[in-house]
Amino acid sequence: MEKLYDILNWIDGNILWGIPMIVLILLSGIFLSIRSKFLQVRKFGTSLKHTVGGTIKQMKKKDKKSKNPNAITPFEAFSTAVSGTVGTGNIVGVTTAIISGGPGAVFWMWISAFFGMFTKFAEIVLGLFYRKKNTKGEFAGGPMYYIEHGTKQKWLAILFAVFTILAAIGMGSVQADTIQNTWKTAFEIPTWVTALIIVAFTALIVIGGLKRIGKVTSLLVPFMILLFLILAIVLVCVNITAVPAAFASIFTSAFSAKSMLGGFMGYGISQAMRFGFARGIFSNEAGLGSASIAHSTAGTKEPVEQGLWGIFEVFVDTFVVCTLTALFVLTSGLDGNTVGDGASVAMGAFNKVFGTFGTIAYSIILPLFAFSTILAWSLYGSKAAQYLFKKHQKAADLGFNVIYLLLIIGMALLTFFCGDNLGSDFVWLISDMTNALMAIPNLIALVVLSGVLMKVVKNYFDRKKGLDIKPLISAYDDEGFMTSTKKENASVDSSDVAKE
Repeated sequence: MEKLYDILNWIDGNILWGIPMIVLILLSGIFLSIRSKFLQVRKFGTSLKHTVGGTIKQMKKKDKKSKNPNAITPFEAFSTAVSGTVGTGNIVGVTTAIISGGPGAVFWMWISAFFGMFTKFAEIVLGLFYRKKNTKGEFAGGPMYYIEHGTKQKWLAILFAVFTILAAIGMGSVQADTIQNTWKTAFEIPTWVTALIIVAFTALIVIGGLKRIGKVTSLLVPFMILLFLILAIVLVCVNITAVPAAFASIFTSAFSAKSMLGGFMGYGISQAMRFGFARGIFSNEAGLGSASIAHSTAGTKEPVEQGLWGIFEVFVDTFVVCTLTALFVLTSGLDGNTVGDGASVAMGAFNKVFGTFGTIAYSIILPLFAFSTILAWSLYGSKAAQYLFKKHQKAADLGFNVIYLLLIIGMALLTFFCGDNLGSDFVWLISDMTNALMAIPNLIALVVLSGVLMKVVKNYFDRKKGLDIKPLISAYDDEGFMTSTKKENASVDSSDVAKE
């Protein structure tokens, strides 16, 4: 098992998350951001007003349900996407990145997030623009659909769907492994007991379908994020005098002079970049395209309005939650030379300040983050399976979820066969690799469809300025998404954009 791990780890570090992948992520993010004139900065206020402000207004209304019985509300779609985004990557992933790549990895997480804010916005807009309805009458969208119908490369869409299923299994396994490690350390609960509890609760919710997943995540997400933010802020405040040194270590180790001895950009820098980008994308999912699968199920007719949630998601995920994690870990004494797994080190930081209460609080927060991510990725994998087997969508949905649950048990029990540390390392490695495989076709599609994207975005903001022009909200004439009028279901042809 150790030899297999070494081989896969080499492939992951030198090929899938090597310099070519980092260049692809950076260049595609830079290209899209420049072409949009850095919309993630220009329209950040609009994003806050539409997302946070819009949610507050919606909460004041009596009728909070989606008008479409087969769709979920924009906030439920956001909550489902955030469930997959704000997970163990925000705590264990960040801590692991610091342990493996040094404090400088946090800097590269920020860089990936800055460009990722627009990348995720683009994914969501295109996901809704090219979405269709499945046999249940639910909206189905995401990279599979904009790759097939936008780039006209169905084989690439099929590859993405296959990678999504593999990534879903990997992501679900990472979350299950994290929960069992946390409960085993804190309460000495046997791994097999934790695995059965996870599977039982996941099955109860997943059986209820899209609506139940949206309902549960919309309740879990605000609670778990608020609880984490309160405790994390207290942790940082207790060690407030160490915060300047923590920020200094992040910037100095990101460009450490001694790391130049390691080859291209220096081994230390490349390690910081590798783990920063890998864990950054693992955390905020910008570039994977996965979140657009959840957002595409929302009962909203405007792709750009739903896309604004993507900007807010990445901002909260990385610049708020991940940064707080990095600060409370670094101010607790972690200097990049610390050894141990991310979960135990993060728990140690909680325990150091709060004592037994910290251990208990951590053992509640982290499993909530992990469990919500398990739910989100069950949806992503299910939608990918339904895409691959369009004529047998119900069977594909059921089949995937059964396999998903069984493999979660298997991966959670992996520690029995190869030891706690190696088992956890294996699970994280598989997740890293499948994330990279998802990102490649998705990023290619985003660049190819950037012309369509910009036309849809311009159309939306022009209408907001009061221009009387035909809305561009769907790539098809006859899907009848939110209304039955052709004007509101106006289409755009990719070839028209190319001619412009």
